[in-house]
Amino acid sequence: MVTGGAGAIGAAVCAQLADVGHTVVVVDLDAANARGVASDLPGDSHVGIGLDVSDTDRVKSELAAVEDELGPVEVLVNVAGWDRFVAFVDSTPEFWDQIIDVNYRGTLNTVHAILPGMIERERGRIVSVASDAARVGSSLESIYAGAKGAVISFSKSIAREVAKHGITVNVVCPGPTDTPLIRGMADDLGSGERFLEALTRAIPMRRLATPEDVAPAIVFLASPGAAFITGQTLSVSGGLTMA
Repeated sequence: MVTGGAGAIGAAVCAQLADVGHTVVVVDLDAANARGVASDLPGDSHVGIGLDVSDTDRVKSELAAVEDELGPVEVLVNVAGWDRFVAFVDSTPEFWDQIIDVNYRGTLNTVHAILPGMIERERGRIVSVASDAARVGSSLESIYAGAKGAVISFSKSIAREVAKHGITVNVVCPGPTDTPLIRGMADDLGSGERFLEALTRAIPMRRLATPEDVAPAIVFLASPGAAFITGQTLSVSGGLTMA
């Protein structure tokens, strides 16, 4: 199950999970796009569903229905996220709520819905996507960085709680990634390509990440080969945050 599965990074994760043999449930706020991503995956058992991950009651009921129909979720990948560049002093409590609901509460909701079954079965993989903004801070992204930092701390804590059940919980932190979201955020600043060029110069590898750069790290942490890796935070940032 991949939340934010119709977004750039989410769709790349879905494709690579399908390539290694998983049946994928594509979860996205946009139901039509979720179904479109699912239909393009190799095989015919994948499904796409529309769901707002910040809606606690709906997450619980919808994910229960998915497991009733398709069987237990063995791998949960939390990719759903949203942000805008806003200076903290110009932000509002309504904006705070929106950022926190999508980026942090959404992860709480899906993990809370799926984890009991994993504990009962004594196996499972949870991988959440945070951000290098959470590790080093990021101007104009204070609320987003804080919410993603919460995802990291939450994941480490859950990893400790469930390790004895054979469940791993890890986090992947992309650096600046070339997606429609970040391009839209840059355009909102009125600087567009100049902003992205400045980001690129700050990255030792001198390019933005692509969704296809990020997805393999997630797929590896969801694999049998990562069975003894838990509570870890892996940056995929082209060397931006080496320390």
